Formats: sequence, C-alpha cells, structure tokens
Amino acid sequence: MPSPRLALFGASLGSLALLGCATPKPPAAEAVADALTAPAFRQPGARGEETIFSPLNLPAPNGVRTADGRPGPDYWQQQVDYVIKAELNAEDRVIHGAAVVTYTNNSPNPLPFLWVHLEQNLFRADSTGTLTTAPETRFSNRRGFEGGVEIEYIRTVLSSDSDTAEDLPYHVYDTLARVDLPQPVPPRPKVIAALRLGDPPIKGNGLGNQFVFEIGWSFQIPKYGVDRMGIDEVSQGPIFEIAQWFPAVAVYDDVHGWNTLPYLGAGEFYTNFGSFDVELTVPHSHIVAATGVLVNREEVLTSTQIERLRQARESTETVMIRTPEEVTDPASRPPGDDPLTWHFQAERVRTFAWASSPAFIWDGAGIEGTLVQSVYPDEALPLWSQATDMLRFSIEHYSQKWFDYPYPAATNVNGSVGGMEYPMLIFCSDRDDEHGLYGVTTHEIGHNWFPMTVNTDERRHAWMDEGFNTFINIYSQQARYPGEPVGRGEPRSFAGFMSSRDQQPMDTPADQLRPGVLGSLEYAKTAVALYTLREQVLGPERFDAAFREYIRAWAFKSPRPWDFYRCMENSAGEDLAWFWREWMMETGTLDQAIDKVEPNKTGTQVRVTFSNRGQMVMPLDYRVTFEDGSTEDHRLPVEVWFSTNRWTSSLDTGGRRVAKVEIDPKELLPDTNPANNVWVAPPEAPAPKK
Repeated sequence: MPSPRLALFGASLGSLALLGCATPKPPAAEAVADALTAPAFRQPGARGEETIFSPLNLPAPNGVRTADGRPGPDYWQQQVDYVIKAELNAEDRVIHGAAVVTYTNNSPNPLPFLWVHLEQNLFRADSTGTLTTAPETRFSNRRGFEGGVEIEYIRTVLSSDSDTAEDLPYHVYDTLARVDLPQPVPPRPKVIAALRLGDPPIKGNGLGNQFVFEIGWSFQIPKYGVDRMGIDEVSQGPIFEIAQWFPAVAVYDDVHGWNTLPYLGAGEFYTNFGSFDVELTVPHSHIVAATGVLVNREEVLTSTQIERLRQARESTETVMIRTPEEVTDPASRPPGDDPLTWHFQAERVRTFAWASSPAFIWDGAGIEGTLVQSVYPDEALPLWSQATDMLRFSIEHYSQKWFDYPYPAATNVNGSVGGMEYPMLIFCSDRDDEHGLYGVTTHEIGHNWFPMTVNTDERRHAWMDEGFNTFINIYSQQARYPGEPVGRGEPRSFAGFMSSRDQQPMDTPADQLRPGVLGSLEYAKTAVALYTLREQVLGPERFDAAFREYIRAWAFKSPRPWDFYRCMENSAGEDLAWFWREWMMETGTLDQAIDKVEPNKTGTQVRVTFSNRGQMVMPLDYRVTFEDGSTEDHRLPVEVWFSTNRWTSSLDTGGRRVAKVEIDPKELLPDTNPANNVWVAPPEAPAPKK
C-alpha cells in the first residue's frame, strides 16, 4: 500500500485518491497557512513527535561497529576456505563435486552447528522459491525443470588423531542444511587479535577455533538458472555458466547470528570471505573461465596460448588468445582426447563461479598487473571484439575514482545470462548493442566493488550493492560517453516513480518487494539518492572523500546501513538524518513551490514566499530573472525547513523589475510537481491616456 505519510500542506486530492478516500473539500486558506507554518513534518501517526530532522533510531555503537561508522577494535567476521574438486559431465549436464571446508570461528561464541546453503535446491518443485514466484517471470524456475542438490556425504576429515572419518548428521530445510558437529567450534582466542583479519587461516593453526569437514554432492544443471546461471546453445557447442553450485557455509555475524534467509531468486547473496583452491575437470575441447588465477596453464593450454596470455597481460590493447578460426581447430587444444583439469586459486573472495565451453573465442589485455579478458562465441561478433576494452576501461575508471581493483584477474563471459556478477568473473549476454554491452559490463564489473569488496548483506539490503553500483555506473558511463544523459540516476525523470502507487521503503528485502519494482527501487532510487547527495547536497569534493573513506574502512568487511550513514556523516561533517530518513527509510515525495512574489512599493525589493508541499526536504535553489534579461541564482539551505514548511526571502532588486522566479532551474531534483516551480510576472497595466 502507499505510504500513509501526507504532507502538512494538506492531503492533496491526488494523495487522497491514491489512498482510496472520498474526495474532500479543499482545505480552507487558514488551514493551509497553519500547516505550512507548523513544525516541519510533525505528523501524528507517521512519526509521532519526530520531525524529518530528528535523530535516527539506530543501533547503539559498540566495539564492533563504532559511532563514526567504522569497524571497531572488537570487529570480527568468520572465514571459510574451500578446496574443491569438481567434474562437468557435459553430455548429461551434471556436476559432481567434493570439497574440504575449513571453517574458522573468529566470533566470541562457541558454535555447536553450522548452516550450509544448498542454493540448487531452489530448482526443486516444492522449494519456497518455486512456490512463491510467478511462472515465466525473471526469477522463476522456468519450463518445469526439476533439479536440486544430492548430498553424497558430510563427514569429518581424516587426521593424525583419527583413523576413520565420522559422518556428520545434517538436516535439509529448503535451500539450507544444518550440520550438527561432534563438539562446538571454540570461539576465537584473544591472542588472535594481533593477527590481521582476513589473512588465510592455517589448518591446525593451534588456536583451536577451526573445524574441517568434507562434503560430496551433485546436481543437474538448470538450463534457465533464475537469471544467474544456465546453458546457452550456440553453433560450436553449449556454454555452461555455473554459479551457486557448491554447498557454501552461511554467514554468522554480530548482528543476526546465523544468516539463514533462504534463496528465493530475487534476493542475492551474503557470504563469507575465504580462499578457494578449485580443480575443474571438463571435456578436452573446453575453455574454462573462472574466479581466480589459472595455476596450471602448461597442462590445459597450448604454448602459443601461454605466450599470447603473457603478451596480453603486458598490453593495453586487446590481444587474441584463441581466434575465431582456432575454435574449430583441434590444435588450439593440447594433444589428446581425455578430459582436462583446470586449476584455479583465489584469495579474499566471497564465492567462486565459472564458465566452460568448446565455443569460446578468447582475448585479453592488461592493466596494472591485472589480466582483463573476455570469452565469447562466434555469435557475439563483431560486438564482443570491444568487450575487453570496455571491461578494462571500467576497471581503470573505478580504480582511479573510488578504490583500486583488488584482484589479479577480471573476465567477461558471453552466454545466456543477461547480467550477473561474481568475484573476478561476470556474465553478460548482450550481442547487438554497443551501449547496451558497455552498460551491462560496467555494471557487473562494478559489483566487484559492491559487494565483492564491500561485503553487504544483499538479502536484506539490496540497495547497498545494486544501488551503490548503479550510482558509480553513472560516472563510468559519462567517462565512456561524454555528454550523454545521466540515465538511470537522473532525478527529474525519476520523480514519476516516486509518486506512483504502492511505494515501499528502499530498505525492503528484495524478496519482499512487489512485482516489477526491484530495478526502480533498489537500483535506480539509490542511484538517484546518491547522485542528489553528491551533486546537490554535499558537493563532489566532500561526497567523494567520504564515500572513498567508507569503501576503504569496510573493504573486505561487512557493513550495515547504519555503518554507512555514520561513516558518511563523520567523514563529510554533516548531519544527514533527514536525507537517510526520506530516501532510504520512507516513501515521500519532493514538491517545492512558489507561493507568491511581492515587490515593494518602491520597486527596490521583492519578497518571495516558498513552500515545501511534499514529505521530503531538500535545499532550495532558485533563479530570479529581471526584465532587462539579467539573472541571479540563490540557494536556501535545507535548514530553512527546521520549523516551518513556508519560507520568505527578501531580495534587493537594484531597481530592476522581476520578470520570473524559478525553483530548480537546472531541473536537478526529483520534484513531482514542477508546474508550481515557476512564477511569471503579470503584464504591466498600460499607462492611462492623457
């Protein structure tokens, strides 16, 4: 339902119609005046005695999350490291896997059990996601596919202390499994405090806060993987894009304990940082792209390809590693016919994804030690000859503007998945439109900043990764295509959505959103909010310094919304409670208006009365145009709305006649009723005839 909050200007006829109320009589002028001069937005039933400027009711700061929005001296997070061996049966379209998992408990609490994500269970006919998602929609299990994880075993690992592995009891609930342990994993000893958080733990580290187990599993690969994975049939063989494919230990943190929200489709992921050592056995003809660095090139590539990779890493221009002509040439693969095992390693990543196909053309380039590459079929040409340059351009832009790209590789994969992000690896499907391909490429690789580096809880706070990423995409797009419109973050064009029916707060979990609003709410609205904060409230210099500090402070850690609010306020030196409340927590609209313009009798001064008729507040910019064509620009700070919704400014005209007054003349704010933003002087009465 729409927000119950109504402006103090009085419930407009349109607002009441949206609420299904009978059309009331227009409020009396006295009532309107009283509302406009009342304390700003004090609305019983909406905020009680609070105004939009009241302090936010945030969790109390502590030693884990401090008052200035940074990780505190007691901050902790878990680490999970995986050694995985998996095989792709391309003919039957099945993956078999086995993993040794090292779980390091850095929390202050003993853990008697572990929760493990089994995300492929989404593809069971009786899964919560299948039963709650409309058929043939973006995140539905389309076309009746029946999948799911088959667990072969979960057991302890043989060690010097035991001759046999012990089966671990487990219970599967939808897309999660609870694994009961022989004894609780001990909490982190205090002596570990001197170690750097995020360093890979050492097995048998002597600190006693680790548990090692192994798990075996298999699953049928879905052709349509709810827009996150799948199989693309192209002329030279299938393209397998594989993600959410291994049992991953859930996050245990200081806010929620175990994070056990199920995988339903729309809500993405919240995972642990860790290291991955992954061996992927695939058909001999396949090329594999994956999270991490390929460490056995001599076993899976030709000497020519190895030399071309070396050249690509050192080149700013795109180098062909496997040409279109070589895709059908057996000499582009090592001798033999047996399956090959590709070995990848990755550090400080929150998951692992990969792609495998006999159809891949392969090219690459380098940027400051990072290998940037693309793999794609012949069907993607000629457009995808630009893909690596697009990827390289995006990484360079984000590194210079916000935070250095932290990984040694980045790969763009063309297949059936429209657009999806993983550490060092992205899936992009566009094959026809240059701007479309750059848009999806710069967006998906942008996720390597949010949430691959700044590790947010995407199930609960999608705006903190999708929205932040869409915001930084604005400047990447402008850098690539100077002079083009802002696009998804443009405030004035977005105002229509903000005044539409059935609004929900931005900080609504993605799985709980009404159909069709995910993109507008979690992506675009956040981008508009941050663009407005940067360009109209703080200014680029102050915003950029604060935003960079937020990224630096929370790199490879897991912030919550209140950490972001506090970090931005402390770094920018500004109380922004009003801004966070109106954009992230509520569903109001902005409507700045000119009530009247009154010249004095001598014509040397003019009084302009403005009103704030919506539920949001913003600084007010206005332009005065004089009859001689000259103009003056003025700004009222947001603080003018502290105690009133009406404000009068007095201006010295220098004897000039005012011809027009206009609010937001550059159309930089999401004003839902720009018709009341302009006042034009009435024509002067003709002089009486003598």
